[in-house]
Amino acid sequence: METLVQVLDDECTMYEQLLGLSSRKTAIIVSGDLKALADITDEEQCVIGKIQRLEKERIVAMENIACVLNKDVDSLKLTDLIEILEKRPQDQKSLATQRDRLVFVVENVRRVNGQNQELLKSSLEMVRFEMNIIQASRRAPQTANYSRALDTTGDCLGYTSGGFDAKQ
Repeated sequence: METLVQVLDDECTMYEQLLGLSSRKTAIIVSGDLKALADITDEEQCVIGKIQRLEKERIVAMENIACVLNKDVDSLKLTDLIEILEKRPQDQKSLATQRDRLVFVVENVRRVNGQNQELLKSSLEMVRFEMNIIQASRRAPQTANYSRALDTTGDCLGYTSGGFDAKQ
């Protein structure tokens, strides 16, 4: 039981760290700093790797508890385990506290990541809009400028420079 409570505490700490990174990411997305976005995404991946490792430890702890209690590990939930621990109020309270903390932090991570996803979608739509404007300006009608030979010069209205320059 103590192992499970400790693993849940460690998971909560990692999710809190992930929440902090996700919150920082929101400001970075708004500012459009791609380098900082890549850096913070790398940091998030490290934290997610630690969370996955802790999740495996949590599963092993739950399997051990289910074996001791002679319960099916697939159907045993934390809320069920909290109810089973009625006669051990100290363990029940610590497990319930960690469960509630984990639920709260995970919900906040989910909310912030949803906001970040919407911001990224908006940014992508803005880029598409700007690309459409650039492409449309190349298809602009010709001007009525005439050359000495009484032909039109072929100049177009708007942007006439070459294509996309990846070096910039």
